[in-house]
Amino acid sequence: MDIFIYLFVALFSVLNPIGTVPIFVGLTQGYSASERSKTSLITSINVFVILLISFFVGQYVLSFFGITITALRIAGGIIIASSGFSLLNGNFSKNKGINKKVQKEVETRQHIALTPLAMPMLAGPGSISLLIAYYQELTETGASMTTSEILFSCFAILAVAILIYLILRSAHYLAKILGSSGIVAISRIIGFLTIAIGIQYIISAVLSIIRGI
Repeated sequence: MDIFIYLFVALFSVLNPIGTVPIFVGLTQGYSASERSKTSLITSINVFVILLISFFVGQYVLSFFGITITALRIAGGIIIASSGFSLLNGNFSKNKGINKKVQKEVETRQHIALTPLAMPMLAGPGSISLLIAYYQELTETGASMTTSEILFSCFAILAVAILIYLILRSAHYLAKILGSSGIVAISRIIGFLTIAIGIQYIISAVLSIIRGI
């Protein structure tokens, strides 16, 4: 259960679906309620699949390129902390790769569930590196993951995907209730937690290097 709680909180903080609300509202202006619901569902499914693939296949990518878990922790920590600073400074969309030109282009397309919503807005480098590093932590001793660890990890990813669907499905209502200032406040709180997660990854990597000396 601890695995579920840790991974759920870490993923939710890094993905920050609350911060995606105003962008989702802007991209789905003119959509009917059923179209917004469908887009929300497809986006959450895409996020679930991307995260699941990252969790199970990411380690083989590391092995292929000869990347150590220590290097990944440092790189992932920097990316995650950078995302947190972006949330605190209000530059989250820019640092996620959604500039005005891209946003203008996607507004003319109907299929926005994969790009830019699922990737890179939600399942970006931070969440992907977090999952790869987390999987490596569970298996770095050479032992295989237990069935319960696999199930709780998958349930955490699924729970985040379901929450993303619910948040995006209610995005237009949340935007009216919270307002721009409310969304910014929540995003900055989540940003602080995200920075802490990123720094913790860097600290773990540094301690690992020191122990190996």
